[in-house]
Amino acid sequence: ARHVAAEAQTAEERANGSQHGTDTIFESSDTAAASCRPEKIEKPKKADFRQRAHCNPLSDFVDCYPISPDHVDWSVHFPDVFGAAADSAAVEGLLRLNTADCPISYPAERVAPCNCGREGRHVVRFLDVGCGFGGLLVALGPKFPDTLMLGLEIREQVTNYVGQRIRALRRGADGTPSHHNIAVLRTNAMKFLPNYFRKGQLEKLFFCFPDPHFKRKNVRRRIISDGLLSVYAYIMAPGAVLYHATDVAELHEWMYGCCQRHPLFEEVPMEEWGADPCVEAVAGETEEAKRVKALGRFGHDVH
Repeated sequence: ARHVAAEAQTAEERANGSQHGTDTIFESSDTAAASCRPEKIEKPKKADFRQRAHCNPLSDFVDCYPISPDHVDWSVHFPDVFGAAADSAAVEGLLRLNTADCPISYPAERVAPCNCGREGRHVVRFLDVGCGFGGLLVALGPKFPDTLMLGLEIREQVTNYVGQRIRALRRGADGTPSHHNIAVLRTNAMKFLPNYFRKGQLEKLFFCFPDPHFKRKNVRRRIISDGLLSVYAYIMAPGAVLYHATDVAELHEWMYGCCQRHPLFEEVPMEEWGADPCVEAVAGETEEAKRVKALGRFGHDVH
Protein backbone atom coordinates (compact mmCIF):
# COMPACT_ATOMS: atom_id res chain seq x y z
CA ALA A 1 0.00 0.00 0.00
CA ARG A 2 2.87 2.44 0.81
CA HIS A 3 4.49 1.70 -2.56
CA VAL A 4 1.25 2.42 -4.45
CA ALA A 5 0.72 5.63 -2.49
CA ALA A 6 4.26 6.80 -3.26
CA GLU A 7 3.75 6.15 -6.97
CA ALA A 8 0.46 8.05 -6.90
CA GLN A 9 2.10 11.03 -5.14
CA THR A 10 4.94 11.07 -7.66
CA ALA A 11 2.47 11.02 -10.55
CA GLU A 12 0.54 13.90 -8.97
CA GLU A 13 3.72 15.95 -8.56
CA ARG A 14 4.68 15.38 -12.19
CA ALA A 15 1.20 16.34 -13.33
CA ASN A 16 1.10 19.51 -11.22
CA GLY A 17 4.72 20.45 -11.91
CA SER A 18 5.58 21.02 -8.25
CA GLN A 19 8.08 23.83 -7.42
CA HIS A 20 10.41 21.38 -5.78
CA GLY A 21 10.56 19.17 -8.83
CA THR A 22 11.13 22.14 -11.12
CA ASP A 23 13.95 23.46 -8.93
CA THR A 24 15.63 20.10 -9.02
CA ILE A 25 15.54 20.00 -12.82
CA PHE A 26 17.01 23.51 -13.17
CA GLU A 27 19.81 22.74 -10.73
CA SER A 28 20.78 19.66 -12.66
CA SER A 29 20.78 21.61 -15.94
CA ASP A 30 23.03 24.32 -14.49
CA THR A 31 25.44 21.73 -13.17
CA ALA A 32 25.63 20.00 -16.53
CA ALA A 33 26.24 23.29 -18.33
CA ALA A 34 28.98 24.25 -15.88
CA SER A 35 30.71 20.94 -16.39
CA CYS A 36 30.77 21.53 -20.15
CA ARG A 37 32.46 24.93 -19.83
CA PRO A 38 36.29 24.84 -20.00
CA GLU A 39 38.10 25.60 -16.78
CA LYS A 40 39.42 29.16 -16.65
CA ILE A 41 43.16 29.34 -16.01
CA GLU A 42 44.11 32.39 -13.97
CA LYS A 43 47.42 34.11 -14.66
CA PRO A 44 49.41 35.39 -11.68
CA LYS A 45 49.27 39.08 -10.81
CA LYS A 46 52.42 41.12 -10.37
CA ALA A 47 50.88 42.90 -7.37
CA ASP A 48 51.06 39.61 -5.45
CA PHE A 49 54.82 39.33 -5.96
CA ARG A 50 56.22 42.59 -4.61
CA GLN A 51 59.99 42.92 -4.38
CA ARG A 52 62.67 45.56 -4.69
CA ALA A 53 63.72 46.41 -8.22
CA HIS A 54 67.39 45.49 -7.72
CA CYS A 55 69.61 43.47 -5.43
CA ASN A 56 73.32 43.10 -4.86
CA PRO A 57 74.63 40.12 -6.87
CA LEU A 58 77.84 40.07 -4.80
CA SER A 59 76.02 39.37 -1.52
CA ASP A 60 73.10 37.18 -2.52
CA PHE A 61 71.78 34.15 -0.68
CA VAL A 62 71.55 31.64 -3.53
CA ASP A 63 73.21 28.65 -1.91
CA CYS A 64 71.67 25.80 -3.93
CA TYR A 65 73.37 25.00 -7.21
CA PRO A 66 74.54 21.87 -9.05
CA ILE A 67 78.06 20.50 -8.92
CA SER A 68 78.29 20.49 -12.70
CA PRO A 69 76.04 20.41 -15.79
CA ASP A 70 75.94 16.63 -15.43
CA HIS A 71 73.99 17.09 -12.19
CA VAL A 72 71.12 19.14 -13.68
CA ASP A 73 67.92 17.29 -14.56
CA TRP A 74 66.35 19.47 -17.26
CA SER A 75 63.28 17.25 -17.46
CA VAL A 76 62.15 18.86 -14.19
CA HIS A 77 61.94 22.24 -15.94
CA PHE A 78 60.63 21.02 -19.33
CA PRO A 79 58.43 18.02 -18.45
CA ASP A 80 56.27 18.07 -21.59
CA VAL A 81 59.33 18.19 -23.83
CA PHE A 82 61.04 15.23 -22.19
CA GLY A 83 57.80 13.22 -21.99
CA ALA A 84 58.12 9.80 -20.36
CA ALA A 85 61.60 10.60 -19.07
CA ALA A 86 60.32 13.56 -17.03
CA ASP A 87 59.55 13.54 -13.33
CA SER A 88 55.87 12.76 -12.64
CA ALA A 89 55.50 15.61 -10.13
CA ALA A 90 56.82 18.09 -12.70
CA VAL A 91 54.34 16.80 -15.27
CA GLU A 92 51.53 17.51 -12.82
CA GLY A 93 52.66 21.14 -12.52
CA LEU A 94 54.94 21.14 -9.49
CA LEU A 95 57.34 24.08 -9.85
CA ARG A 96 61.00 23.76 -8.95
CA LEU A 97 62.46 27.25 -9.22
CA ASN A 98 65.17 27.22 -6.55
CA THR A 99 63.13 29.55 -4.32
CA ALA A 100 61.78 29.11 -0.80
CA ASP A 101 58.25 28.51 -2.12
CA CYS A 102 59.39 26.22 -4.96
CA PRO A 103 62.64 24.58 -3.80
CA ILE A 104 64.85 22.30 -5.82
CA SER A 105 67.61 19.89 -4.83
CA TYR A 106 70.47 18.77 -7.03
CA PRO A 107 71.67 15.17 -6.73
CA ALA A 108 75.17 14.19 -5.72
CA GLU A 109 75.19 11.57 -8.47
CA ARG A 110 75.21 12.34 -12.17
CA VAL A 111 71.86 12.59 -13.91
CA ALA A 112 70.98 10.32 -16.84
CA PRO A 113 72.75 11.62 -19.98
CA CYS A 114 69.47 12.11 -21.85
CA ASN A 115 68.14 14.37 -19.06
CA CYS A 116 71.23 16.45 -18.34
CA GLY A 117 71.90 17.39 -21.95
CA ARG A 118 74.96 15.25 -22.51
CA GLU A 119 73.04 13.12 -24.99
CA GLY A 120 69.95 13.70 -27.10
CA ARG A 121 68.53 16.83 -28.69
CA HIS A 122 66.82 18.38 -25.65
CA VAL A 123 69.40 21.00 -24.67
CA VAL A 124 68.93 24.59 -23.52
CA ARG A 125 70.14 26.86 -26.33
CA PHE A 126 68.73 30.31 -25.44
CA LEU A 127 69.47 31.98 -22.10
CA ASP A 128 67.92 35.20 -20.79
CA VAL A 129 70.04 36.49 -17.91
CA GLY A 130 68.03 38.67 -15.55
CA CYS A 131 64.78 37.74 -17.25
CA GLY A 132 62.62 40.02 -15.07
CA PHE A 133 58.93 39.24 -15.50
CA GLY A 134 59.57 36.86 -18.41
CA GLY A 135 58.38 39.02 -21.31
CA LEU A 136 61.21 38.03 -23.64
CA LEU A 137 60.79 34.32 -22.94
CA VAL A 138 57.05 34.49 -23.58
CA ALA A 139 57.63 36.40 -26.83
CA LEU A 140 60.36 34.10 -28.18
CA GLY A 141 58.83 30.79 -27.12
CA PRO A 142 56.34 30.56 -30.02
CA LYS A 143 58.89 31.97 -32.49
CA PHE A 144 61.32 29.12 -31.77
CA PRO A 145 59.05 26.23 -30.71
CA ASP A 146 61.78 23.60 -31.08
CA THR A 147 64.36 25.45 -28.97
CA LEU A 148 64.62 25.17 -25.19
CA MET A 149 64.93 28.57 -23.48
CA LEU A 150 65.77 29.35 -19.86
CA GLY A 151 65.41 32.57 -17.92
CA LEU A 152 67.65 33.27 -14.93
CA GLU A 153 66.55 35.69 -12.22
CA ILE A 154 68.18 36.46 -8.88
CA ARG A 155 65.10 37.96 -7.17
CA GLU A 156 63.00 35.36 -5.41
CA GLN A 157 59.48 36.78 -5.77
CA VAL A 158 60.04 37.71 -9.41
CA THR A 159 61.16 34.15 -10.12
CA ASN A 160 58.00 32.82 -8.45
CA TYR A 161 55.87 35.09 -10.62
CA VAL A 162 57.52 33.98 -13.87
CA GLY A 163 57.25 30.33 -12.87
CA GLN A 164 53.51 30.63 -12.23
CA ARG A 165 53.08 32.63 -15.44
CA ILE A 166 54.72 29.89 -17.48
CA ARG A 167 52.66 27.20 -15.72
CA ALA A 168 49.45 29.09 -16.54
CA LEU A 169 50.43 29.33 -20.21
CA ARG A 170 51.25 25.62 -20.30
CA ARG A 171 47.79 24.87 -18.92
CA GLY A 172 46.10 26.96 -21.59
CA ALA A 173 45.65 30.43 -20.08
CA ASP A 174 45.76 31.91 -23.60
CA GLY A 175 43.33 29.38 -25.05
CA THR A 176 45.51 26.40 -25.87
CA PRO A 177 48.44 24.97 -23.90
CA SER A 178 51.69 26.54 -25.07
CA HIS A 179 55.20 27.64 -24.04
CA HIS A 180 56.37 24.17 -23.06
CA ASN A 181 59.85 25.12 -24.27
CA ILE A 182 60.52 27.94 -21.77
CA ALA A 183 61.39 27.79 -18.06
CA VAL A 184 62.81 29.94 -15.29
CA LEU A 185 65.26 29.36 -12.48
CA ARG A 186 66.61 31.42 -9.60
CA THR A 187 70.38 31.63 -9.41
CA ASN A 188 73.26 34.08 -9.56
CA ALA A 189 74.47 34.24 -13.15
CA MET A 190 77.64 36.07 -12.14
CA LYS A 191 78.77 33.03 -10.14
CA PHE A 192 77.17 29.78 -11.28
CA LEU A 193 76.74 29.72 -15.07
CA PRO A 194 79.43 27.02 -15.62
CA ASN A 195 77.61 24.86 -13.06
CA TYR A 196 74.58 24.72 -15.37
CA PHE A 197 75.91 24.97 -18.93
CA ARG A 198 78.59 23.15 -20.85
CA LYS A 199 81.30 24.62 -23.01
CA GLY A 200 79.84 25.84 -26.33
CA GLN A 201 76.25 25.02 -25.41
CA LEU A 202 74.36 28.31 -25.91
CA GLU A 203 73.36 29.82 -29.24
CA LYS A 204 71.86 33.07 -27.95
CA LEU A 205 72.52 34.98 -24.73
CA PHE A 206 70.34 37.94 -23.71
CA PHE A 207 71.00 40.82 -21.30
CA CYS A 208 67.96 43.08 -21.42
CA PHE A 209 67.85 46.28 -19.36
CA PRO A 210 70.26 45.24 -16.60
CA ASP A 211 70.81 47.29 -13.46
CA PRO A 212 73.09 50.21 -14.48
CA HIS A 213 74.83 50.47 -11.08
CA PHE A 214 75.67 54.13 -11.56
CA LYS A 215 77.96 54.59 -8.55
CA ARG A 216 81.64 54.06 -9.29
CA LYS A 217 82.06 51.69 -6.35
CA ASN A 218 79.25 49.50 -7.74
CA VAL A 219 80.53 49.17 -11.31
CA ARG A 220 81.91 45.74 -10.42
CA ARG A 221 78.30 44.58 -9.97
CA ARG A 222 77.45 45.13 -13.65
CA ILE A 223 76.42 41.94 -15.39
CA ILE A 224 78.61 42.65 -18.43
CA SER A 225 82.29 43.27 -17.74
CA ASP A 226 85.65 42.34 -19.23
CA GLY A 227 86.05 39.40 -16.86
CA LEU A 228 82.51 38.02 -17.12
CA LEU A 229 82.60 38.08 -20.92
CA SER A 230 85.21 35.32 -20.78
CA VAL A 231 82.75 33.17 -18.81
CA TYR A 232 80.00 33.92 -21.32
CA ALA A 233 82.29 33.06 -24.23
CA TYR A 234 83.04 29.71 -22.60
CA ILE A 235 79.38 28.58 -22.56
CA MET A 236 78.56 30.06 -26.02
CA ALA A 237 78.95 28.11 -29.25
CA PRO A 238 81.12 29.46 -32.08
CA GLY A 239 78.99 31.96 -33.98
CA ALA A 240 76.54 32.38 -31.09
CA VAL A 241 75.10 35.86 -30.51
CA LEU A 242 75.10 37.99 -27.38
CA TYR A 243 72.36 40.63 -27.16
CA HIS A 244 72.49 43.59 -24.78
CA ALA A 245 69.86 46.32 -24.53
CA THR A 246 69.34 49.28 -22.21
CA ASP A 247 67.72 52.70 -22.10
CA VAL A 248 70.76 54.19 -20.30
CA ALA A 249 73.22 55.58 -22.85
CA GLU A 250 76.19 55.45 -20.46
CA LEU A 251 75.57 51.77 -19.68
CA HIS A 252 75.22 51.01 -23.39
CA GLU A 253 78.63 52.54 -24.05
CA TRP A 254 80.08 50.49 -21.20
CA MET A 255 78.66 47.16 -22.47
CA TYR A 256 79.53 47.96 -26.08
CA GLY A 257 83.09 48.84 -25.11
CA CYS A 258 83.55 45.64 -23.11
CA CYS A 259 82.37 43.52 -26.05
CA GLN A 260 84.56 45.39 -28.52
CA ARG A 261 87.67 44.99 -26.39
CA HIS A 262 87.21 41.28 -25.78
CA PRO A 263 89.13 39.09 -28.25
CA LEU A 264 86.41 36.39 -28.40
CA PHE A 265 83.60 38.71 -29.54
CA GLU A 266 83.03 40.68 -32.72
CA GLU A 267 80.26 43.09 -33.65
CA VAL A 268 77.38 41.86 -35.79
CA PRO A 269 76.93 44.13 -38.85
CA MET A 270 73.79 46.23 -38.65
CA GLU A 271 72.54 45.00 -42.01
CA GLU A 272 72.13 41.53 -40.48
CA TRP A 273 69.84 42.76 -37.71
CA GLY A 274 66.75 42.97 -39.91
CA ALA A 275 66.64 39.21 -40.47
CA ASP A 276 66.90 38.43 -36.75
CA PRO A 277 63.48 38.16 -35.02
CA CYS A 278 65.18 38.37 -31.63
CA VAL A 279 66.19 42.00 -32.17
CA GLU A 280 62.57 43.13 -32.45
CA ALA A 281 61.60 41.09 -29.40
CA VAL A 282 64.43 42.54 -27.30
CA ALA A 283 63.61 46.11 -28.30
CA GLY A 284 59.84 45.95 -28.04
CA GLU A 285 58.40 42.80 -26.44
CA THR A 286 59.81 42.88 -22.91
CA GLU A 287 58.08 44.67 -20.06
CA GLU A 288 61.09 46.94 -19.66
CA ALA A 289 61.08 47.93 -23.33
CA LYS A 290 57.38 48.78 -23.18
CA ARG A 291 57.97 50.85 -20.07
CA VAL A 292 60.76 52.74 -21.81
CA LYS A 293 58.50 53.55 -24.74
CA ALA A 294 55.72 54.72 -22.42
CA LEU A 295 57.57 56.50 -19.62
CA GLY A 296 61.11 57.10 -20.81
CA ARG A 297 62.83 57.87 -17.51
CA PHE A 298 66.20 57.94 -19.27
CA GLY A 299 64.76 58.64 -22.70
CA HIS A 300 62.53 56.70 -25.05
CA ASP A 301 65.32 55.02 -27.03
CA VAL A 302 66.52 51.45 -26.60
CA HIS A 303 70.26 51.15 -27.20
